[in-house]
Amino acid sequence: MSIARRSLLTGSTAAVAAGALGTAGSAEAAGPARPGPDPLLARTPGRLGVPGVTGLHLQFGADPATEMTVSWISPCSVRRPQVRLGTHDGGAGSVVDAETRTYRDGLSREEVYVHHARLTGLRPDTTYLYSAGHDGTAPETGAFTTAPRGRTAFTFTSFGDQGAPNLRRVVTWPAGGAPSPSGRFPLYTSSQAGSPAAADIVAAVERVGPLFNLVNGDLCYASAAGLFGQDRVATWADWFIGNSRSTRLRPWMPCVGNGENEKGNGPLGLTGYQTYFTLPGPSGTAPETRGLWYAFTVGAVRFISLANDDVAIQDTGDTYVRGYSGGAQRQWLERELKAARGNAGIDWIVVFMHHPMISSSRSGSGSDVGIRTAWGPLFDAYGVDLVLCGHEHYYERSLPVRGAMPNEARTPVPVSTRTDVADTGKGTVHMIIGGGGNFATTQDDLFQEPKGRVVVDLAKEAEGRHRKAIFVTEDAPWRAVQDRVHTHGFAAFDVDPGDHRTGRTRIHVTYYTFDGPYGDLTPVDTFTLERPRKDARH
Repeated sequence: MSIARRSLLTGSTAAVAAGALGTAGSAEAAGPARPGPDPLLARTPGRLGVPGVTGLHLQFGADPATEMTVSWISPCSVRRPQVRLGTHDGGAGSVVDAETRTYRDGLSREEVYVHHARLTGLRPDTTYLYSAGHDGTAPETGAFTTAPRGRTAFTFTSFGDQGAPNLRRVVTWPAGGAPSPSGRFPLYTSSQAGSPAAADIVAAVERVGPLFNLVNGDLCYASAAGLFGQDRVATWADWFIGNSRSTRLRPWMPCVGNGENEKGNGPLGLTGYQTYFTLPGPSGTAPETRGLWYAFTVGAVRFISLANDDVAIQDTGDTYVRGYSGGAQRQWLERELKAARGNAGIDWIVVFMHHPMISSSRSGSGSDVGIRTAWGPLFDAYGVDLVLCGHEHYYERSLPVRGAMPNEARTPVPVSTRTDVADTGKGTVHMIIGGGGNFATTQDDLFQEPKGRVVVDLAKEAEGRHRKAIFVTEDAPWRAVQDRVHTHGFAAFDVDPGDHRTGRTRIHVTYYTFDGPYGDLTPVDTFTLERPRKDARH
């Protein structure tokens, strides 16, 4: 499907916002004239010494059709953080006070303030304008579109493993000494595992203009910055500020990766992640696991975000936290899957998580039998359609799979060999989309033949910071398509509800690579998922 067609389907919020914010003062664009300036667009200068609104980002509430959270960051306490909400044709509406949450980084001891304004009672499939601010600062404006109700077309995008592109680490070049007249000079490089692509992907996502974006873990690699003596707080700020070109217009809904695990930041190393985001987690969740797994519905699609470091065997985080939920996450997941499959209004189940269940990487982290054993049977039993992952820094997808071989690796079993169309009513398609911007890409380190490596255990003794993974090599009959050429990319998903007469619904998928600061897109892989609609006439 063309990019132009996708914009017609979704109604790019970016385009709507640009038009609305650029012409809201005119009677033709904004409806009947109102006395005085539009409060949404009023922009008084900020006072010196008062931090501005930075890292503006959106998150869906429990009901994406009627709830949205507007969030931003400040390096110190501020007075009266609030959001003013309105519409293009209705002008300014309500003012919503923001809740401020804080944490103190375990390395730098720097305190972070994040402000969250929860907007409720919104209208489905409606574009809203808003301004966010606090006393003494110039407000920042944005826009968003709420999710539609019922079976309807929409577009979402997905990738993982982005990093932040800002240059904060100082080395000398040539190496070996301080800057001097002999020719050595300071060189600024990324301390955050990022690359230019970590910035360019933001423009690329905006070219598509999705309703929302899924981030499959390893957001900014603040934990890696901490290992090199860099500022973890600054790394988070760089990520939010760089991405706010998109995140102020559409939610970027995350899942937890090993890169979000920061030693010293709470019992699981995830206090930073939990402070920066307000996510629609299940009620009754313990504070230490708040927001680590959650679900939301858009149209006829149920999206489920998982924290699979809870069940993965491999030791790749700042701390090793396997088993931290004591089985609570798995119990919640089974309840969610059962409810979704029993809901007459839900056709699709999409899971997004960090560590993959399939991988053709020769020397990377590979697949993990802990995840295959804990969650694979649930995906099979309740017919999960699509699983989106990161962790491996390249692109790959599987054939639709159902069940597992009785071997040590629990190898998934394909139910079809077609690579252009997958019937997810018969099996689950897994995708690795881990080229979101990380510099350490591995598209050139894949098995040529259909094989993969699977983590099955850990060495008893640690080597350095981590215990070494023990792998087995498996034949990979599940393998479908890989991108062995391009370093970075993301996937766009066009949901086509179909109709009850034909009885089929489809998701058209395009994996894009991108180039340059304007996000020029090149399709690399296209295919279609299809399944029966719940309301099909038989």
